[in-house]
Amino acid sequence: MVLRDGGTARIRPITVDDADRLVSFYEQVSDESKYYRFFAPYPRLSAKDVHRFTHHDFVDRVGLAATIGGEFIATVRYDRIGIDGLPASAPADEAEVAFLVQDAHQGRGVASALLEHIAAVARERGIRRFAAEVLPANTKMIKVFTDAGYTQKRSFEDGVVRLEFDLEPTDRSLAVQHAREQRAEARSVRRLLVPGSIAVVGAGRSPGGVGRSVLGNILEAGFTGRLHAVNRALPEGQRELGGVPAYRSVRDIDGPVDLAVVAVPAEHVPEVVTECGEHGVQGLVVLSAGYAESGPEGRERQRELVRHARAYGMRIIGPNAFGIINTSPEVRLNASLAPQMPRPGRIGLFAQSGAIGIALLSRLHRRGGGVTGVTGVSTFVSSGNRADVSGNDVIQYWYDDPDTDVVLMYLESIGNPRKFTRLARRTAAAKPLVVVQGARHGGAAPQGHAVRATRLPHATVSALLRQAGVIRVDTITELVDAGLLLARQPLPDGPRVAILGNSESLGLLTYDACLAEGLRPQPPLDLTTAASPEDFREALARALADETCDAVVVTAIPVVGEGSAGDAALAEALRSAAAAVPAKPVLVVHVELGGLADALSVAASTAPQAGPRVRPAPESEVRTAPEPPPAGLHLIPAYPAAERAVRALAEAVKYAQWRREAADPGKVPEYDDIDEKGAAQLIGGLLARGQGLTLGTEETCELLGRYGIHVHRALPAPTPDDAAKAARTLGYPVALKATAPHLRHRADLGGVRLDLADEEQLRRAFTELTELFGKPEELRPVVQRMAPRGVDTVVRAVIDPAAGAVLSFGLAGAASQLLGDTAHRLIPVTDREATSLIRSIRTSPLLFGWRGSTPVDTPALEQLLLRVSRLVDDHPEVVAVTLEPVVVAPHGLSVLGASVRLAPPPVRDDLGPRTLPTY
Repeated sequence: MVLRDGGTARIRPITVDDADRLVSFYEQVSDESKYYRFFAPYPRLSAKDVHRFTHHDFVDRVGLAATIGGEFIATVRYDRIGIDGLPASAPADEAEVAFLVQDAHQGRGVASALLEHIAAVARERGIRRFAAEVLPANTKMIKVFTDAGYTQKRSFEDGVVRLEFDLEPTDRSLAVQHAREQRAEARSVRRLLVPGSIAVVGAGRSPGGVGRSVLGNILEAGFTGRLHAVNRALPEGQRELGGVPAYRSVRDIDGPVDLAVVAVPAEHVPEVVTECGEHGVQGLVVLSAGYAESGPEGRERQRELVRHARAYGMRIIGPNAFGIINTSPEVRLNASLAPQMPRPGRIGLFAQSGAIGIALLSRLHRRGGGVTGVTGVSTFVSSGNRADVSGNDVIQYWYDDPDTDVVLMYLESIGNPRKFTRLARRTAAAKPLVVVQGARHGGAAPQGHAVRATRLPHATVSALLRQAGVIRVDTITELVDAGLLLARQPLPDGPRVAILGNSESLGLLTYDACLAEGLRPQPPLDLTTAASPEDFREALARALADETCDAVVVTAIPVVGEGSAGDAALAEALRSAAAAVPAKPVLVVHVELGGLADALSVAASTAPQAGPRVRPAPESEVRTAPEPPPAGLHLIPAYPAAERAVRALAEAVKYAQWRREAADPGKVPEYDDIDEKGAAQLIGGLLARGQGLTLGTEETCELLGRYGIHVHRALPAPTPDDAAKAARTLGYPVALKATAPHLRHRADLGGVRLDLADEEQLRRAFTELTELFGKPEELRPVVQRMAPRGVDTVVRAVIDPAAGAVLSFGLAGAASQLLGDTAHRLIPVTDREATSLIRSIRTSPLLFGWRGSTPVDTPALEQLLLRVSRLVDDHPEVVAVTLEPVVVAPHGLSVLGASVRLAPPPVRDDLGPRTLPTY
């Protein structure tokens, strides 16, 4: 796991083989720390102590150690209270816990990390509370307990502070855990991106080659720290390479090395890692190939690389990486294969592909024109195989990086979707996060990437990312288009767009594009080809002053004879008008006016930093946005096609709306009629039958009923007489349904007969079904009382191994099955999310009185969605729920069919203690 200062440590159980390590560890602890641990002078451990602290049953007594390089740096232990005096059938649910941290590693958050892990172990073993006795002078350890966020109580007796706290996670304890995770992972990335000294390992003696190229790029960028070259084939006596001090080994470097850029063949990397670890290097950028991308042997080599580096507390970017860049004037680092240092700016860029990284850097540089400080790059990371440092880690860094206003990411895989979604939601509330994903439809990630299996289609994953505030685009062109707009312009207050320009045709194309993207354009204003820059300025000023306008798109075509002077004049006019009303975004669409795009950028080259803004700004979650640039220095993005400009604007409109809604996400409601404990007992009893099962009708109805979800009774009707008896029991009118899989819910095939008013109609329908489709035992007919007419819908919930629990909603039939018109939200769903879930499907007008029909009871539908969400969230053993059809009437709804599947709860590492991916 990552510690508070960004270094790493391994946490593992203490075993009987650790006696020597424990003794060595204890010898390095100060007398004061020993006194705090044992409340008396305790210079050394006795043989009895060593035996007791290394022998555990891992149920009632558990010991964990934090290690670096295989050596202990801290230990923690719990002992169940009173277990020796209790029968095995009645274990205590409280344990005493105690820590000991080596003095050299105190202040790194080791004890807090150990507390998270030992608490998770204890909860798994039925322990609900920890107790700890601490001397009053041991303020550091008291702070560890009090800052953990658990519900606790404190007492003081006989000179000792006794702390007792429940281990059940609380909102506060989870918030504390996530905050510590963010700080630690951000600092671990910062150690890589802001090094004070660098060693390039594998720099060739002659120009050319990967290592020598990177060395030259670092030099040319003007790196502000110390730079060293390492080449083990360096001739004896040579002390310089490419103008920098050179060595044959990292061990020979005099002074600390923060970052090592490794560019040696894969078979030599382990030796380099050992040298770096022993020298105290903090992190590695491994450019070397020959790892997981090359097959099974390389995959094992990659696992060993990560294990080896982590043993020394180092983190890795790569292997097979393109490199990293930091344009900050205080750093000026280009430790990459990019031949040119990007223009400094406010955009953070992450790419899993080196080729795509080159393309993105080039496009941002080309389209940034003369602008510095805004549309250039703050930092760039190419993760390669992302064996260790991933997009999640870099998002943690960018979240509170003051030099980054907009985040652009090219992803080919998401290793931990649950965590990515959580981090994306928090980051998007502070700054835009734009993502394009490759390998979306191939069913497999790139060779070098470890990815969890998912059963969700790409469209569902995309919807879940949008729920988290991610701006999802389809191409790297759209990625840059959106990034430039978000970096240069404020966020729009709504979808109303004014269009003006000197070409009627281009204005109409822009109008059509706005309608296609769901915006609300005003009729285009044609200034004619005779329009002067002053005409543009006046028209833009009027549009921006119009309260019915949220954004303006300016279209421009060449004016014969104007040339570059005309471009500059037009740019100045547009910039002047836009700067007078800095709260509304302005975009320019130009045709064959590349000079205008350059002029818009060059004219603004001295503009201060300006990032996206949204009104109103939620005080609790959204950061204060940068002040708008002063009049005359507004930054206007230009696009060579109307469709590109409008698509970027549409994404900004949706993101701004998400930001406003994120300020008040709603709440997960409580229900007095939910029997959570009874449902848990029922589930436990059912699962005792086997590892996974689909519940029968009665069991399904009973479980759903405990959450206030009532399913209409369906009585089996194997014969006409049974059907008639069932109908008399339920009361007419009734429906006769075939429940065979190929006919279930298929009224269009004749497998459902509705509104049967009496026994004669029922028996006739039974005969018709059997004559058309086969014997009753094949059809499995049932009789159900008719529900009030309404709109047929489908509600589903499923536990996906990668994304987690997902709630889905759509209309029954072709709308969802054939056209994929289904909406999705991550569970737990809030009341606001349930409302938006219903309204986000394209066919939702059918629920709200389309073409004069009677609106149905959507509040009742929202309550059903919330109850299903609560069921799945409360009981992770419920791995799938399907309610189909749910007939929503003008008043109330009817659940006519339901199925539930149970299985042992899947591993939820996102709810456990902080960890790095294991190898």
